[in-house]
Amino acid sequence: MNPYILFMLLFALGLGTTMTFASSHWLLAWMGLEINTLAIIPLMTQLHHPRAVEAATKYFLIQATAAAMLLFASVSNAWLTGEWGIHYMHHPFPTTLIILALALKIGLAPLHGWMPEVFQGLDLTTGLILSTWQKLAPFSLMLQIQPPAPTLLISLGLLSTLVGGWGGLNQTQLRKILAYSSIAHLGWMVLVLQFSPSLTLMTLLIYIIMTFSLFISFKVNHSTSINTLAISWAKAPALTSIIPLILLSLGGLPPLTGFMPKWLILQELTKQDLAPAATLAALSALLSLYFYLRLSYAMTLTMSPNNTIGTLPWRYSTKQLALPLAISATMTLGLLPLTPVTLVLFTF
Repeated sequence: MNPYILFMLLFALGLGTTMTFASSHWLLAWMGLEINTLAIIPLMTQLHHPRAVEAATKYFLIQATAAAMLLFASVSNAWLTGEWGIHYMHHPFPTTLIILALALKIGLAPLHGWMPEVFQGLDLTTGLILSTWQKLAPFSLMLQIQPPAPTLLISLGLLSTLVGGWGGLNQTQLRKILAYSSIAHLGWMVLVLQFSPSLTLMTLLIYIIMTFSLFISFKVNHSTSINTLAISWAKAPALTSIIPLILLSLGGLPPLTGFMPKWLILQELTKQDLAPAATLAALSALLSLYFYLRLSYAMTLTMSPNNTIGTLPWRYSTKQLALPLAISATMTLGLLPLTPVTLVLFTF
């Protein structure tokens, strides 16, 4: 892709998200979300592959549906209350509709069906943008909305953690596994959204750091399926020893960083007398942990094929910068002892 066009598209991505962050009016927020969607479509189709075009078409149709729902709900709210402001959501009908529209935008269960299919058609760089940056603008709107009933977000969150764990069990494609991982982590964030917004924000940022580390690691290895993980040690031996730790951090095992948000969310749910929800969320985390362990096993404990079909790849020197991966991997593995400092930073 032409670097000038790439710069314009990335600038539009940043502009759309910033516009949604800064808006207190529903029309401006909707406009920012639309700019975001239109900017990422060319990035999705830059490979000129039929699967990439199919993924971009599906993504565009889903995002257009969610944007139409959002616009209809904001107009309904203005009609019922006379206010266009984001903070004036007092009627249950438009508030519920807006939460469902934002859930469709970010891929919460049961509105998640598009996400694994879209991820499968993208390259790892665009998939990284889709699973991290594209979540920021809808989450900034969800943080400002008071849900009409506390059970709505809890139901969406629990269903997402279960679907995210259950759906990834039988997958062999890494991008689909990462999509289901994203659904499960979004469920954890939404579970505690109405009780502790600062904890949701902290979980989102930690998820972005961990996902960035994993996507960049797979990109360095050129890995897109479980079978290619078995020969990754021949390409990057040091990275092959780090990736299982990143996967276990995503699964939430102590003493890695990923344990921190899950621990704090379970603690907050218990404080709110929601012990059954906390128990179900903790059990669903075991489902996710299983497929992370499966990937770790494929990387470290299986022998690579030694026949003529499965020959080992040459160790090409990578041209990618190692510093961003080194920083994000360090944060992915070692932030748990800094939990008190992190809590102080995100308390507002």
